[in-house]
Amino acid sequence: MRFKNGRKHFFKNSENLSLSIGDVVAVEASPGHDVGVVSLTGELVRVQMKKKKEDPNSAEILKIYRKASQKDIDVWQECREREEKIKQRSRQIAIRLKLQMKISDIEFQGDGSKATFYYTADDRVDFRQLIKEFAREFSTRIEMRQIGLRQEAARLGGIGSCGRELCCSTWLTDFRSVSTSAARYQQLSLNPQKLAGQCGKLKCCLNYELDTYLEALKSFPKSDVKLKTKKGTGVCQKVDIFKNMLWYAYEGEWMNWHRLTPEQANKIIAKNKKGETVGSLEEFEVELQLDDERTPDFNNTVGQDSLTRFDKPKKKRRNTSSNKNKKRRKRKNNNTSKSKNA
Repeated sequence: MRFKNGRKHFFKNSENLSLSIGDVVAVEASPGHDVGVVSLTGELVRVQMKKKKEDPNSAEILKIYRKASQKDIDVWQECREREEKIKQRSRQIAIRLKLQMKISDIEFQGDGSKATFYYTADDRVDFRQLIKEFAREFSTRIEMRQIGLRQEAARLGGIGSCGRELCCSTWLTDFRSVSTSAARYQQLSLNPQKLAGQCGKLKCCLNYELDTYLEALKSFPKSDVKLKTKKGTGVCQKVDIFKNMLWYAYEGEWMNWHRLTPEQANKIIAKNKKGETVGSLEEFEVELQLDDERTPDFNNTVGQDSLTRFDKPKKKRRNTSSNKNKKRRKRKNNNTSKSKNA
C-alpha cells in the first residue's frame, strides 16, 4: 500500500478481496483506519517482502478492511486539504516556543483521528509543551516523528541539478551512505555546492557509477607512486580513466607533462622494485606519439554548417515589388506627357 509522499507498508488481504493496482482501500491502523492506494499485488509482494526481510506470517503486519467507500474518500480528501494550513500554524507555534526544530510535513490518518508531524532537528527536542498546544489547537491525536535530511527531501520532492525529479522521491527506497572518497575516485572537484543535493548531503547518484570506476582503477598504478628514471623522478599529475592515460612530470619540471599508459607505468614501477631504472619517460612517450600518427583523421562528412555563419552580415534584398511600382509610374508619366504634346 502507498500513502502520502511515497510511504509504503505491507498489508494482509485476509478478506480475499479482488484488488488491483490503483484501488483505494481502507486498512487497519492504530487507532481507527487509514486510507491508501494499492501499489503492488500478487507474487511480486512476496519478492519485495523477501528483499526487505519481512516475515509474511508476522503478527505485526496489519490487514485490509475493505475497498474505500465514497464517505471514506471524502473524509480523506478533507484531511489532506487541511494539512497545509495546519503545517503553517504548527511552525508558528514551534517558533513561539523557541524550539530548535523544523516541521517539514504533516500527514493525517485516513479517518482524521491522528496527525503525524514529521520534523528534523540537530539535537534532542523537548516537545511536551508543543504536543499539548497542538492537541488543543487542532483537536486531534498528535504523533511526532523525527526524520533525517534525506528522508525530508524524499517527502518534499523537487527537481535535481540533472533536470529530473529527485531519485529519493521517485524510486530510491534505501539510502546508502555517500562519502567524499566516491567523488575522489571519480575525479570530481570537491565543491560542496556541486556535490550536495537538495537535502544538503552528498548526492546519492555519486554511488551509481562508483563500482565501475573502482573496477577501471584496478589496472592503474597508485597516483602517489613515483617513477624513478635516470633523467629524474616522475610524479603523477593527472589520471584519465576514459582515455586510459596518465600524465607524469619530472620533479622541478612541473610544466612539461609526459603521457603514459597504465601498462607502461606499471612496467616502470616493476623495474624500480627490482632496483632498475629506465632511461627517461620520453622513451615510452614516443611510442604513443607514433600510435597517434596512425590514427585516421575524421572529416566532417555530415554537412554541418560553420559556427561563424551568423557573423557575416546578410545582404540586403532588393524589393522587387517597389521597383515594379516605380517602373509603372514612369510609364504613366511618359504616356501622359506624350498625350499632352500631341
